[in-house]
Amino acid sequence: QVQLVESGGGLVQAGGFLRLSCAASERSFSSYVMGWFRQAPGKEREFVATIRRSAGFASYTNYADSVKGRFTISRDNAKNTVYLQMNSLKVEDTAVYYCAAGARASLDPRDFGSWGQGTQVTVSS
Repeated sequence: QVQLVESGGGLVQAGGFLRLSCAASERSFSSYVMGWFRQAPGKEREFVATIRRSAGFASYTNYADSVKGRFTISRDNAKNTVYLQMNSLKVEDTAVYYCAAGARASLDPRDFGSWGQGTQVTVSS
């Protein structure tokens, strides 16, 4: 399994921004599909975004409708790191955010075999 460590969470006011980072231990990082999921208290873990391995210089991304246009997922294969830039944050974005690694792009968390410990994002009104 891939070891994943998230960072960058915190407390921010609505309308603000944060950038989450996820560092992976695996040297074959570039072959994994990387995803961000989140879980709010009392709710199930939900899909936020995924990024497939690059083909040439292309990266293929997918976003939940609730974050589309506000969040951007990216990856730096040289640094074994995936990022989630979160802009125009809303109170409803408050959750623990998890980084995940898997073999195929999916919206289902069960398709991802490796998970980080999570980082708390709190958006105040």
